[in-house]
Amino acid sequence: MRALLALPLLLAVTAPATAADPPKRPNILLVYADDQSTKTVGCYPEAWPWVKTPHLDALAASGVRFRGAYLGGWCMPSRASILTGRQPHGIQSMRMEGKYPGSAYDPKQCPFWPATFRASGYHTAQIGKWHTGTDAGWGRDWDYQVVWNRPKHPDNAGAYYEKQVLAVNGEEKTVEGYPADNYTKWAVDYVKGANRDKDKPWFLWLCYGSVHGPSKPAARHKGLYKDAKVPEPADLLGPWPGRPEYWNDTSAWRKDKDGVVRAGKSGEKVGDEAGGKGTVFADWVRQVNECVPAVDEGVGELLKALKETGQLENTLVVYTADQGFAMGEHGMRMKIAPYDANYKSPLIVSMPGTVAAGKVCPQAATAPDLVATFFALAGVKPPAGPFALHGRDLAPLLKDPAAAWPHPCLYEHTGHDYGDDVAKVLKDDPKGATYQRVPWYTAVVQGGWKYVRYLRPGVADELYDLGSDPDELKNLAAEPKHAAKLADLRAALAAELKRTAAPAGMLPGR
Repeated sequence: MRALLALPLLLAVTAPATAADPPKRPNILLVYADDQSTKTVGCYPEAWPWVKTPHLDALAASGVRFRGAYLGGWCMPSRASILTGRQPHGIQSMRMEGKYPGSAYDPKQCPFWPATFRASGYHTAQIGKWHTGTDAGWGRDWDYQVVWNRPKHPDNAGAYYEKQVLAVNGEEKTVEGYPADNYTKWAVDYVKGANRDKDKPWFLWLCYGSVHGPSKPAARHKGLYKDAKVPEPADLLGPWPGRPEYWNDTSAWRKDKDGVVRAGKSGEKVGDEAGGKGTVFADWVRQVNECVPAVDEGVGELLKALKETGQLENTLVVYTADQGFAMGEHGMRMKIAPYDANYKSPLIVSMPGTVAAGKVCPQAATAPDLVATFFALAGVKPPAGPFALHGRDLAPLLKDPAAAWPHPCLYEHTGHDYGDDVAKVLKDDPKGATYQRVPWYTAVVQGGWKYVRYLRPGVADELYDLGSDPDELKNLAAEPKHAAKLADLRAALAAELKRTAAPAGMLPGR
């Protein structure tokens, strides 16, 4: 009898386990700064030596710092690519309309992928700047949203550092305070569990407005770098023989009679205290950098909240910016142009135990690559057909940043045009393929080289050896000894454009 009584217990011990619980789905935190050069992030080797970003540096030490990202030529296409996982030429119905920055899209022709994550069980949130149509997607793409919708409120569209008209889950209100600090507070509250279903994994897109002009630092950071030494880029002032003609049109700096370099050559107003005289170059660089600590502190608060709530190991943290911003390089004070100084933004990815720690990846990524990575990590089936993602899952590089990566990095500039409108311009008015004085272009980066093909007729190709010439000072496209490299990269560009169903007018040879 005793043996019979013991049998159930024995069976309980030795019977095979039932199906294991499914693995816990990861959270995703995407932090987006605005107009940020890699020179403003301390862990990047090109940063000024006096730059202090301890929390971003700590994030890089816990994960992978990519060479950079090519997310978009300016605010709207960058964000459109992040929301769709597609290059601008493959995004239908997106358009500018009305008073700048007015814009619109048809959500049936241009669905945003956070809605797919919602349908698959994720809680989705967006906090901060919005520059992609007056429809910000609350209730369709986002479960929770605190949005500064610039297209919807053009008269408040310049309020990067002052009171803002915000919509909290669709209800509009005017909010005082330094916006970067406000966004951080709301994001930290969300990470800690406020305004979300705690039983669901979550995706949060946190969109800071810093360091976008007029680049007003928080009061506590103003003057932080007042004594910093700012070297002038080698090509800050022209002339620029052999370079594209548009360089003269985009030149932003001049030397006054006292030999001081100031802003204003091409008419832009820079800074907020120049008194109409044009901000001194070094002062402007310092001012822009003084906007970064508020964002860096925000990242620190978010990482602290993740750790305190036990979510750090189950959260993919991505830090990047919508695009870079030239700070005197090539004589410019702008984004959009195809050079790393203008276009490339920082990219740091961390998830302890999943992503390699303290590593540097020599590759660059695109917005579609990030989106493809999110889908793969979350185990969500990506869209197909006309909405298929253009990117590649970066998981192999997150595991081994030195792994072989045969894929070219494609990026482009088609101004404020998207989808079929790109093909129409190239067919009907190719000479009009220019935006903010920069001709449209496509470009690829692969194996330490960059090839740029302009889409406006008459503008010569460019080829750069980024290893020996990271500042892109010498165009090698016309040198016979680099003809084979030029041909290889042209072929790579053509293959990427065909893979992403680009219109014929974008392809080399057309």
